[in-house]
Amino acid sequence: MRREATGKVPRHQQRRVAIVEDHLLQRRRTEELVTAQAGLRVVWSGETLPDFVVWLAEAEEAARPHILVLDLQVDRGDSADPDTVRSVVNAGIRVLALSAMASPALVRQILRAGIGGMVGKRDDESAVVGAIWTVLGGGTWVTPELASVMAGDPDRPRLSDQEERALVLYASGLTLESVAEALGVQRDTAKKYLSRVKAKYAAAGQPVRTKLDLNAIAQRDGYLDPTGRTD
Repeated sequence: MRREATGKVPRHQQRRVAIVEDHLLQRRRTEELVTAQAGLRVVWSGETLPDFVVWLAEAEEAARPHILVLDLQVDRGDSADPDTVRSVVNAGIRVLALSAMASPALVRQILRAGIGGMVGKRDDESAVVGAIWTVLGGGTWVTPELASVMAGDPDRPRLSDQEERALVLYASGLTLESVAEALGVQRDTAKKYLSRVKAKYAAAGQPVRTKLDLNAIAQRDGYLDPTGRTD
């Protein structure tokens, strides 16, 4: 949802954004896109993820960002480290990655770090803005290009057709009884499918316990689009 800056939003109600981008012109343009949105303001902008982490360690609570817009690969220096990204996510900061998708392996590692989504470098500016608002709202942003990368992930749990259907239906908001009816099976059988889904993700080091967890996994792995609609 795009929210152009048509009116002044009180500072305490604004959502705070940090930006990591090593290209100065791209970083300035990203800053412009953010500040053009009512309710968003940039609290930090710099070249590398380590620079951001150093700043974050000293930042006051009122200055800490709600979301980090992160360029995964830089021309001068190392690409974003998945463990560092995970630490940022664990600190309660949502992360939206920007990537040219040139390194599928890195993209998959960053996704497993728990980020809220990823925008391709070839996507238009409205997609960047939409992704920021979606991730800020607790949603997941998945593009067709990203879904293709995820589908080829060798570490992604392999689900049977019925397990996949059960996941999609349940994560979309249906009750267990409605899932069973849609699949044409008994309630206990539908529950067994979902238990298998959870077990497979747990075995892959990605535990899911709640319906919200399943929804997030289904979006991240391309079973659902960012709005929760099934493909």
